[in-house]
Amino acid sequence: MTAKDVISTQKNLPTLKTVDSSMPLIEVLPHLLDAPGRLLGVSHDGEMMGVIDQGSLLEGLGRMIAPRDDSSVLVVESAPQDYSASLLARAVEDVDAHLVDLISHPSSDGMLHVTLRVRTTDPTQAVMSLERYGYRVLESAPGGEADASILAERLASLQALINV
Repeated sequence: MTAKDVISTQKNLPTLKTVDSSMPLIEVLPHLLDAPGRLLGVSHDGEMMGVIDQGSLLEGLGRMIAPRDDSSVLVVESAPQDYSASLLARAVEDVDAHLVDLISHPSSDGMLHVTLRVRTTDPTQAVMSLERYGYRVLESAPGGEADASILAERLASLQALINV
């Protein structure tokens, strides 16, 4: 999903910091956080197409994370120099689970926290495999109701971050 997928068109726009319409949403977020009034213009070939505000960006990011009842959520910790998405995927797939998606962010202590959504309703085997690979598992929640509550918590954290 890109910037052009979440714009709203408005007439008589003020002068805004702009991003290109092809910019991936995950890269739009830091630009929006730095933009005055938390409003970004979206342009294509130098022509203003519309704007992105906090609500439209949050809605777009929310559509990227579709709810799944067949998946568990795990949070692992890694030193930044040891991080490898392919190694995380291998650790998960070694126990016949599948990596659905992941997102990483730095923690306050310099480590990297990686939230994984894994296609298995019981994350026990995936947790053990990740630990065998040297990752520290900070949280795990089985699929279904727990998965929805963790996603709701993550969405609330994202909303707080962008101050919606």
